[in-house]
Amino acid sequence: MEKQWAGTTYGNGWMHKWLIRILKHIDTRVLYVVVAVFVIPICLLINRSCGITYRYFRHQHNYGRLKAAWNTYVNHCKFGQVVVDKFAMYAGKHFDIDIEGYEHYLALTDRAEGFIQLSSHVGNYEIAGYTLKADKKRINALLYFGEKASVMQNRSRLFTDTNTNMIAIRPDMGHLFEIDEALTKGEVVSIPADRIFGSKKTLTLHFLNNDAHFPYGPFSIATMRGLDVLAIHVLKTSWKKYHIVVTPLDYNKEATRREQIAELSKKYVDELERIVRHYPTQWFNYFEFWQT
Repeated sequence: MEKQWAGTTYGNGWMHKWLIRILKHIDTRVLYVVVAVFVIPICLLINRSCGITYRYFRHQHNYGRLKAAWNTYVNHCKFGQVVVDKFAMYAGKHFDIDIEGYEHYLALTDRAEGFIQLSSHVGNYEIAGYTLKADKKRINALLYFGEKASVMQNRSRLFTDTNTNMIAIRPDMGHLFEIDEALTKGEVVSIPADRIFGSKKTLTLHFLNNDAHFPYGPFSIATMRGLDVLAIHVLKTSWKKYHIVVTPLDYNKEATRREQIAELSKKYVDELERIVRHYPTQWFNYFEFWQT
C-alpha cells in the first residue's frame, strides 16, 4: 500500500445538503441510473482507480481482459450506489437488513468486558453502525478525522439511536488514548483493518494470490488485552436490501503476543478473502494494495 487511508466523502457541504433534499422525494434507483450512465464513465476516464481496480480483477481474481474491464465498471457503479444509499439514510429512507451471526454479537454485548469489531471497505459498513445496537455498551467507531462536516453531522444524528460515539483518527495518535479509555470501561471499539492509518507499522499477509500490507494496530490493540474480536461485513444484495455478516475471530489467548497477532490477523484476512471472493465487486479498494 503506497499511501495512507484518507476516508473522506467526495463533494462539499452544499452538494451533500442538496443530495439529501433530493433523496427525500425520489427513488434511490433514479440516482443509481444517473450515476451509472453519467458519473461513473467520467470518473473512469480521469481517476487512477480505474487501472487499480482493473488490475485487481485481472491479477487477484484471474479474470480475462473483457471480464476485468466490465467488473471494473460494475465495481464503481456499486460504490456509487453505496454512497447514494448512505445519503438516502441521512434523508430518512430505510433498507431491509438481515443479520447472519447476530447471536455472536449479542453474546459479547452481554458481557462486562469490551470487545473489538474489525471492519473493512466492503459494501456499506456504515449501515452496521445504524443497525447493530449494544444497549448495554457504548460503541466507539474510528472515523477519518478529515471527513466533511456535513457527513459527520448526519452520522452523529443517526448514531445517537445506537449509542455510538465517533473517535476521529488523528495524525498525533490521540485517538489511541480514547480507544484505551473506551476499552477500560468495557465498551466496544470498531476499527477498519484493511487500511493503514496513524502508525505506519504493518503486517505482511497473503491475500488474494499475493502478499499485501495490513495495519498492525487493530490486531495489537485486541491482543494487548486479550479481547474477543468480531469481523463485520455489510453487503448490498439488492437495491433495497443489505446482508450483515458477523464472524467471530477466535485466537489462542494463551499463546505469546506475537503468535496471537499472527493468528488473529490471519483469521481476519482469511474472512476478508472469503467475503471478497463471494462479492468481488463490493470491495472498494482504490489503492495499490499488493506488493507486486
